[in-house]
Order: sequence, then C-alpha cells, then structure tokens
Amino acid sequence: MKKVGIFQNKKAMHAIYIGLLCSISYLAVYFARNILGAVSPQMIEGGYAEEYIGKASSVYFIFYAVGQLINGAIGDKIKARYMISGGLLFAGITNVIFSRLAGDHPNIALAVYGMTGFFLAMIYGPMTKVVSENTDPVYTPRCSLGYTFSAFFGSPLAGVAASLFVWQSVFVFSSSALGVMAVICFFGFLIMEKKGIVVYGRYQLKKQEKGGIRVLLEREIVKFALISIITGVIRTTVVFWMPTYFSQYLGFSSEQSALIFTASTFVISFTTFVAIFVYERLGRKMNTTLLIMFSAATVLFGLLYVVKLPWVNIVLMVLAIMASNAAATMLWSVYCPSLYDTGMVSTATGFLDFVSYMAAAASSSLFASAATTIGWGNLILIWGALMLFGVVVCLPYNKWIKKSK
Repeated sequence: MKKVGIFQNKKAMHAIYIGLLCSISYLAVYFARNILGAVSPQMIEGGYAEEYIGKASSVYFIFYAVGQLINGAIGDKIKARYMISGGLLFAGITNVIFSRLAGDHPNIALAVYGMTGFFLAMIYGPMTKVVSENTDPVYTPRCSLGYTFSAFFGSPLAGVAASLFVWQSVFVFSSSALGVMAVICFFGFLIMEKKGIVVYGRYQLKKQEKGGIRVLLEREIVKFALISIITGVIRTTVVFWMPTYFSQYLGFSSEQSALIFTASTFVISFTTFVAIFVYERLGRKMNTTLLIMFSAATVLFGLLYVVKLPWVNIVLMVLAIMASNAAATMLWSVYCPSLYDTGMVSTATGFLDFVSYMAAAASSSLFASAATTIGWGNLILIWGALMLFGVVVCLPYNKWIKKSK
C-alpha cells in the first residue's frame, strides 16, 4: 500500500494550518505577558519599587485567572474567530496604555494592566477547543505542541527586546505585535471556516448529562487542577522573577540578567518537544510521564539549593523549570484536548488556567516579599517542596485501590 505524504494527507494539513495560526498568535500573547518580568530590572533601576512590580504582576494574574474562568465558559458558545482576535486587539491597547500611565498614575496603571490580563485570557480556552475538535486525535498533541512551544518561547523573545530597548518601547513593540496578530487571526479563521477546516459545535453534551461537572470529575479534573496549581507557580511566577533572582541572588548586573534570562528561557522553550518525545516513547502514558518529570524537578531544585556556583546554579535552575514545564505540557497538550468529546474543552481549560493563575497571583506577591525576608535559598526549598507534592498527587492511587480489592 502506497504511503500518503504529509502534503497529500488532508487531516495532517488541516492540523498544520490550525496549529500554525494558533502558534503565531500565542507567541504574541506570551511575548506581551512576559514583558513586565523581563524589564523589571530596568524598572527597578529607574526608581520603581519591587513591591509595585510584584503588585502589578499579581493584579495581572488575578484578572487573567478570572478572565480564564469567564472567557473559558464563553468560549464554548462563541466562535474562536471573535474571541481570539478580540482578545489580542484589546490587550494590545491596554498593554501600551499601562506603560504610559505607570509613572504618573500608578494605581490606574495597575487596573489597566489587569485588563490586559483579562483580554489575553480570551485566547487559550477557545484555541484549545478549536484544535481538539478540528484535528485528528493523532495530530492533536502535536498541533497543540506548537502553541505550547510559543508560550515558552515568548519569554526569551521578551528578554531579547528588554536587552535592546528601554522598557516603555518594549511595551509598544509587544502591543503592535498583538494588534497585527488580531487582524491575521480574524481573517485566518474566517478563511478556514469557509473552507470547512474549522467547524464549530461538533461535540455537545447529551441532555441526560446534567451539567458537565460529573463528566469532568470522572475525567480526574480535581487531580489535574492540583497539577495546574503546582506547575503554574513554577512556569509563571518563578520564571517571572528569574531576572531578579539572577541579579540579586547570583550577583549579575541588570543587563547581564536580561541576557541570561533570554538564553535560559530560550532553552526552556524547547521543553514541550522534550515532553512529547518522552510521552510518546513511554507509550503515551501520561501519568508515568508526570511522575518522572515531577521527580526530576524535585531532585534538581534540591541540587539548586546546595550548589551556589552561579553558572552551575543557572543550569540547574533551567533544568528544574524544564522538568516542571514538561509536567505542565502533559496537562495542556494531552489532558485538555482529550476532553473534546465532552463539549467542554474551553470551559475545562479555562477553569484549569484559572486555578493556575490564582496560585501564581498569590505566589508572586509572596515571593517578592519572601526574597527579602526568608531569602532566595529558602524560596528554592519551597519550589522543591511543590515538586515533591506533584509526585504525591500523581501516584497511581486508583491502581493500588483496585489491586487491594
């Protein structure tokens, strides 16, 4: 039987079209949302207090978290074309307004930056729904791999911008990227809808399935909510404070910290490919992959506490974050798309993102004050303890219970 090449495989090509549009859009999202962390050393040197930057990040995370919960539910009802393009456009507007108001009107600027988070929360749930409902299950994890990679790659992109320009200009540049992608997304999805590549409402809950809570509970939503919280603190808050960690704990200048942050997050951005590679080599066993990654992260954060040599410390930090982010990849690229037959992909994804960023919001402010009170070393121990808790959460309790019976 003659093999069909990828360009002759209609299902594969549809996955590529959808995945490419989503990936580029999500790169703009994560470039914008990583700007504040990347330019924080510049802002601190310019007179902004660490507490203000920590508060701004917390406000952003809270608005983003609430936005995920609200927009996730709405995303199951409204076309992705409107949700994604609208979120990108409005976020671009509020993002640049924040940079102009932060100096003279700091409190108003905080509220505006919070709205940036809310608007950016209009993207991920609908995007995951589109991918899960319009791609073949074989291609779905690989398709979502693209925008998961973009999420991680946004950090080094922000680092590059922060090392080249003053912080206000970086915000303007990211807002421009959001605006351009809003236009591209609107017409891109419109074309794919007309060609039948994207179709909405393919899967709906049956009337006898009251609500979707019971269905999601059966799919272990509670377990994955805990995983979302644990990995959210690392992939969001720890990465946010990396430039400050490099400058304060390891003694690098703000310029050096920005460059190290760029290089570190560039390496971290490839985590998603490593995670899917391991997952497929393990026979697509998601829970086994989760256990391996959380165990590795626990050990690496333990070594990070012990080893004080700056460059070795940086390598350990990168590897620890990669291990945690690999666990996060299982959540966002494998578990969420697997819910396609519930008709609630956007709602479930929004909820999981909500709990992730609420945890990030709480931890961001705590880390900002903890760094000066208990010290960075003790913070590392807290990060390691979170990874150990991840191991506990992922232990195969159900299999043990069945064997005991």
